[in-house]
Amino acid sequence: MASFNCGRSHSNLQCFLSRTTPSVLSYSLPKSCFKDVNELWPPIGKDDIEYFTLSDFWDNYTEWSAYGAGCPILLNNGETVVQYYVPYLSAIQIYSNKPFAASRNTGEDSETDSWSDDSESEKLSRSWDAVSDDSCVDMEGGWPGKDRLGHLYLHYIENASPYGRVPLMVKVNELARHFPGLKSLKSVELSPASWMSVAWYPIYHIPTRRNVKDLSACFLTYHTISSSFQDNTTDGMENDLCCNIAGKTGKKANEVSLRPFGLAAYKMQGTLWMNPETDDQEKFINLFDAADSWLKQLRVQHHDFNYFNTHSM
Repeated sequence: MASFNCGRSHSNLQCFLSRTTPSVLSYSLPKSCFKDVNELWPPIGKDDIEYFTLSDFWDNYTEWSAYGAGCPILLNNGETVVQYYVPYLSAIQIYSNKPFAASRNTGEDSETDSWSDDSESEKLSRSWDAVSDDSCVDMEGGWPGKDRLGHLYLHYIENASPYGRVPLMVKVNELARHFPGLKSLKSVELSPASWMSVAWYPIYHIPTRRNVKDLSACFLTYHTISSSFQDNTTDGMENDLCCNIAGKTGKKANEVSLRPFGLAAYKMQGTLWMNPETDDQEKFINLFDAADSWLKQLRVQHHDFNYFNTHSM
């Protein structure tokens, strides 16, 4: 593949964030249509409330779960490879504006084939199992400030080894059989405390390059999934830092991008991912601190975050 030149502004880290940020079609209705929401989380400023449906939101991850999300990476030698990442549901909490009935039976455990070779799988599995418990799915518990956060509809934290997980949409479909609101709820019905985390693991890159150690980096992205924090402005990151080298089209005016508010990384070594000529270092620290603060405020023990934090360089 031919090399490209984006100048000193190029950032592989921010290119990754751009390529793995979901966008979703938004709708608009008057505030008066959401009386219960106005009482709990009063909208500020606008007369209309913009919202999206969770079913539309999950559509972003269908293709990514099947084939991986492609992220163009500029190597240190000036060449480009497209690194593909498969998403896994790492954690999710849904707080709603009213209680919903759901079964506590979350179904049988599911399995998936390893995305890596056996030797690497065995090493990481052994390391992961040393700090693992069973996956946790619950609807109740000692969550702080229930009256302020809303009604806890779904709490799921993935604790299995990465090589014992199923891709994100397989897990979402599994959970939705017992928590149908996972697909039917609207973002405006969700408390601002609703969030999810996606674990991104590399599966392959094209064209294949040997001994590119830094391409083994893994990431956790954190996203709010309520209407309270969403941004429907045009995102310039793609043009400035990713250079459109894979032909991704711009975001439509009637879409919102659920940009990550938090980030953690594992095996992100060397100089490949963070460009000292950009604000990568500051951006990464701010996103990591935001994720850490969020988890502490909600008193959530997020297994993947703890693992990445204790095993990062």
